Amino acid sequence: MTAFVIGRMQIHSRGWMEEYFSKIPTVVSDNRGTFLVRGGDPEHLEGEDPMPDAAFIIEFPDRDHARKFWNSDDFQKLAVLRRSGSSLNALLVDKLP
Repeated sequence: MTAFVIGRMQIHSRGWMEEYFSKIPTVVSDNRGTFLVRGGDPEHLEGEDPMPDAAFIIEFPDRDHARKFWNSDDFQKLAVLRRSGSSLNALLVDKLP
């Protein structure tokens, strides 16, 4: 079943961004993922949580591929870089049947 990784990112500094955003598309596609939303110009509709600076949705063939991506050495190296200047809330969900 198709699965999605959905993320909300707060950016605290920008020094990491050029390297991260130049490499992340390849890491995603190497794991059979596809960005459906990247950046996304978030707009507040409801709730008390602070607005993210950026949001993303990545589609994978299934949860196994999504987890393989998330736990891959290539992604985890980029995640360390990303954490140097941002914080991320991410979740994994399934597509409706």
